[in-house]
Amino acid sequence: MIQLDEQQRRAYLDALGITLWLPREQRDDAVNSDAATVEIVQQQSPAQPVSSLGWDGLRDCVADCRLCELHKGRTQTVFGVGDQDASWMIIGEAPGAEEDRRGEPFVGRAGALLDEMLRAAGFERKNVYIANTVKCRPPGNRNPRSEESAACRAYLDRQIELVSPDLILAVGKVAAQNLLGSDEPVGALRGQRHMFGRIPLIVTYHPAYLLRSPTQKRLVWQDLCLAKMTVAEAGR
Repeated sequence: MIQLDEQQRRAYLDALGITLWLPREQRDDAVNSDAATVEIVQQQSPAQPVSSLGWDGLRDCVADCRLCELHKGRTQTVFGVGDQDASWMIIGEAPGAEEDRRGEPFVGRAGALLDEMLRAAGFERKNVYIANTVKCRPPGNRNPRSEESAACRAYLDRQIELVSPDLILAVGKVAAQNLLGSDEPVGALRGQRHMFGRIPLIVTYHPAYLLRSPTQKRLVWQDLCLAKMTVAEAGR
């Protein structure tokens, strides 16, 4: 005999159009439980699909997001900054402590080094758009887990759609692997042209890694040259 739990039994009876009699106190508990579930879903689901949101709606949706556990420890969400019509979009990994405090991606020493990288490529920070794969800081600055990145993915995809850049620069392992659906290390992914849909994508090292391994800066310069060449050859 198949054993059904109470929730499954109620679902089958509802589907058959059979009303299940319950004592009053159990009916009240069931109603309260269902109402709580609906409230949670309403809190976590935007009023319209993320894929249809404009910049203001998307920013508000991210600010209210509680789709994963990271929201519990954040000071604020870190949405993104820069030119919303930029030619280059820079995508990093996750906010750190300073980013969480200020609400801006790539600040502090790593942010200053990213600014130097951009200037070497002929850009100022204000001329590109910068975002992260997740919008809340993971505890202890650990890498975001797969389910956390997945929960934030619709927001990132919509940012990419809205910017519609000529090129994506994926900075660091987490960003590169998430965008490319790969488990290869940065060293194996850099130095070549990838595609994110119809958008060329170049992988390079994260500035935080360069602070620990400054001799790798020459490889980042090669990546930036490849990125510039890719855009130029596409006539963009």
